[in-house]
Amino acid sequence: MPQVSMEHREQIRAVLTASPLIPVITIDDPEDAIPLCRALVDGGLKVLEITLRTEFGVDAIRQVRQALPEALVGAGTVTSIAQYRQVESAGAQFVITPGVTEAILDFGVTSEAPLLPGIATASELLMGYSHGYRYFKLFPAEVSGGISALKAFSGPFPDVVFCPTGGIRQNTAAAYLALENVATVGGTWLTPADAIANKDWARITEIARASLASLEKV
Repeated sequence: MPQVSMEHREQIRAVLTASPLIPVITIDDPEDAIPLCRALVDGGLKVLEITLRTEFGVDAIRQVRQALPEALVGAGTVTSIAQYRQVESAGAQFVITPGVTEAILDFGVTSEAPLLPGIATASELLMGYSHGYRYFKLFPAEVSGGISALKAFSGPFPDVVFCPTGGIRQNTAAAYLALENVATVGGTWLTPADAIANKDWARITEIARASLASLEKV
C-alpha cells in the first residue's frame, strides 16, 4: 500500500498552521473570484479553500493563484481523480475532499498538491491512516459530533490533527481551536452569500478581521 511521505505531511501541516481560519469559498460569478479572495486576504486570512461546488472553481483557483501569490490557495470539494488532476493543473497548493475513497487516497500519496482527506467516522479515518495520512478534515463537523467527536478521536488517534468544517460559526470557532487535535477550522460564515451578491468586499474584509480578533480574546 502506498504511503504518504514526511514531506507531504509537512506540506499539509504548513497549510493548516498558516491560519486558524480557512474560508470555504464558492464562486457563482467568475468575476467575483479575485476581489472576494483579495478581501479575505486583506482581512488577515492567509489560506483560501476554493471549492468545486460550481463550474467556476477550477478557473478561480488559477486566477487567484496568479493574482494573490502571498496566499495559500487550495481546492475544496474534490470528489474524483479527474477533478484532482484539474486542480493540480490549475495550481492548487493543496486539495481537500469531503470524503475518502481508496483511489483518491492512493492518488494523493504521489500528488504534487498534498491531500487533506475528509472523514466523518473512525473507519474512514483508518482508511487514510493506513496510507500514512495524519491530517484530516472532519466533515460535516457539527453533524458528525463536533467537539465531542474530536475529543473521542484523540484517544485512539493521538497523533492525528484535524481541520473541522461544516456548521461552525464565528462564535463557536474558538471552542474547536481550543482542542489539542485541531489546527484550524473552516467555515462559510466568512463568505456570506448576501455580501458576495452585493459585491460588498469591505464587509467580507471586516468579517475576516472580526473573526480573527474574536479568537485573540479567548
